[in-house]
Amino acid sequence: VQLQAFGGGLVQAGGSLRLSCSASGRTFSDYAVGWFRQAPGKEREFVAAISWSGGLTSYADSVKGRFTISRNSGKNTVHLQMDSLKSEDTAVYSCAAKIGTRSRIGDSYDYWGQGTQVTVSS
Repeated sequence: VQLQAFGGGLVQAGGSLRLSCSASGRTFSDYAVGWFRQAPGKEREFVAAISWSGGLTSYADSVKGRFTISRNSGKNTVHLQMDSLKSEDTAVYSCAAKIGTRSRIGDSYDYWGQGTQVTVSS
């Protein structure tokens, strides 16, 4: 499966962005999907994940209550709605897919899309 993440940009603190992860090549609904981010000089970190059915979600504590992950299986797309953005949310955001249950561990994912830059100005 090929993934493409888009929707990043520059936003002021307190603002919102909606990232999308579009899939092609195979039935996306068979895969759990996760969002991860990496800021300059820092390790990649888990942001959010959603089960193949869309019924189960997980969030990092740092984004819980501000970010919402969802999926539109009919359009082979997973979204990450990011509200109340903070400067510390600035990073390159990437989506990833895996067969089986959703996971917070990046190395457990089989497919990755290229990242999209999110910059939050304070």
